[in-house]
Amino acid sequence: MSSAGLWMLATLAVLVIATGLPAWALLIGTSSLFGLAGVLTGQVDPALLGALPGRLVGLLENDLLQALPLYAFIGLLLQRLTMARNLHALLTRAARRTGAAPALATLGVAGLVAPMNGSVAASASMLTRLVGPRLGGVAPARALALMSASAALGVVVPPSLVLLLLGDAMLNAHTEAVRLPWFAGTDTARIVNTQDILRAALVPALLVLAGWALVAWRQARTGADDAPTLSRRARLEALAVIAAVALLVTAVFTGVVRAVEAAATAGCLAVAWALVSRELKGHDWRELLSDSLSLSGALFALLVGATTFSLVFRAWGTDQWLGQLAADSPLGHHATAALLLGFVGLCAPVLDAFEMIFVVVPILAPPLIAHLGDARQAAVLLLLVLQLGFLLPPLGYAVLMTRALSGLAPMSLGSLVRGLAPYLAVPLLVLVAAFGWPALVHLLDGPGANAAAAAPALPEDEVERLMREMAPAPDPVAPQQPQ
Repeated sequence: MSSAGLWMLATLAVLVIATGLPAWALLIGTSSLFGLAGVLTGQVDPALLGALPGRLVGLLENDLLQALPLYAFIGLLLQRLTMARNLHALLTRAARRTGAAPALATLGVAGLVAPMNGSVAASASMLTRLVGPRLGGVAPARALALMSASAALGVVVPPSLVLLLLGDAMLNAHTEAVRLPWFAGTDTARIVNTQDILRAALVPALLVLAGWALVAWRQARTGADDAPTLSRRARLEALAVIAAVALLVTAVFTGVVRAVEAAATAGCLAVAWALVSRELKGHDWRELLSDSLSLSGALFALLVGATTFSLVFRAWGTDQWLGQLAADSPLGHHATAALLLGFVGLCAPVLDAFEMIFVVVPILAPPLIAHLGDARQAAVLLLLVLQLGFLLPPLGYAVLMTRALSGLAPMSLGSLVRGLAPYLAVPLLVLVAAFGWPALVHLLDGPGANAAAAAPALPEDEVERLMREMAPAPDPVAPQQPQ
């Protein structure tokens, strides 16, 4: 019954679509059901499930999770301040002679705000309020496609929360992958970190943004050169936002500050501006803090549910079974890696970014890294597949969220597909390029990464010591699964 974990995934997907209940509740409920079934049938050792409290405590002690409430707070604060609206107006004026100024300004705002925003849902909420009324001259299907793509930019634009959490997940996945006997790489002495993933994602993210800008220009040209007027204060505010984002992103990439510190700095700057400008009243602050607490609680609950799910998944031995299937694949390393990415793509339209990172990535990333031999390439490919999944009509997460919040007129599935097709083609082309040309994700490797790659391999005992230090606390030994 090693394949029981796949039935867990299928059950979760059906419940997500059919019930509309919170994902964390469905994760815990599905885990409890399959865990109880495993104990009753003798397939799962109860002692293994008893390790859950220790796993949760160790997980929540991760310093990176401090970024969760920070990003949630920043995303909600940006929705209430005028800085995003002023930024859109400034970019619209800058692009007014292109004939597609509102559409290009939408992508510009999304690209600048994505590093500070918390999720696809937060981006969709902000963009539909900000941009929706300004796209009146664009066909509804094309306007929806533009806003959906803009909301999904945060999946690949560093250093967004999705990228930070994926970087942490890839560290653990790489630790597991190098232990596999069929690992296809040559450098087993250096495990990737979050900084590596941020650098690897930047060039593909810029390619996606440039491609989408071209699509938006072709689709949303209205020929109008009108642009909103801006006061001097509004113009200075928008320029200050651009400068602050550029400085913070540069500081993160150069290693001057950590991503969590950058998020805290961005939050303090946004709060300071809100206090100076007096845009928020007392009740606004209470609502903001309440919403931030609710969203942070939902994210942590999702993390707890995903940890419970992954423990039961592994208790059934499905991770080892999938790893063995990948090892025995007769298709070769690249073909097997493509199949693993395809499976991730099938899950992406059903689960959101955090569910994918907490549930699916820990299961499939180790064999994917082992077949590719490059954890940074695997991380970028996973990001691009996630982005494609969120834009697949009609169930893509970004499409569903934007469609629900935008208030656009109903449209047929055919028109929606035609509007989204060019936006899907761009990340697909970047995905193919990153898959076939791994050097694309290494163009910005820092001196430390290059030196590590060029350095001679460490002795085997030193490698083992590093693996033990970086690996999470082991679970109790699971009983042997019946054949």
